[in-house]
Amino acid sequence: MKRSVLTDGRGVPLGVAIAGANVHDQKLFDATLDSIPVRRPRPTARKRQHLCCDKGFDAETIRRNAKRRRYTPHIKSRGEEQTQKRKHGRRARRWVVERIASWINRFRRLLVRWEKKAVNFLAMIHLAFIYTTWRQTRVLG
Repeated sequence: MKRSVLTDGRGVPLGVAIAGANVHDQKLFDATLDSIPVRRPRPTARKRQHLCCDKGFDAETIRRNAKRRRYTPHIKSRGEEQTQKRKHGRRARRWVVERIASWINRFRRLLVRWEKKAVNFLAMIHLAFIYTTWRQTRVLG
């Protein structure tokens, strides 16, 4: 099972798309962006909305789709990640998605898929997102 997760800059999950394990990441790009349940604010010249993707999304069609949706794409090219050093004072961006993936894997029901229907599995992922978002807000300690 493949999960494509979209988070904000703090790691709060915003959307998810699921597919079989043999589906390429690029095919889940539009479904992931369409899965955001709330309307996103319009980006302005002062407040641009960045979209950071890993090397699996390195394609011109993905960059075009991101720009069409008014995102500023940051997609590493193949081989670029090993050679390029991070600039001083800038944070790494991919860790927020890796962190939510780690939090999701703590739920045993999601680590090994027990549900036969994809709708039930997606509902369990949403429940895990609710729990992790609630924990991240630290409402009750």
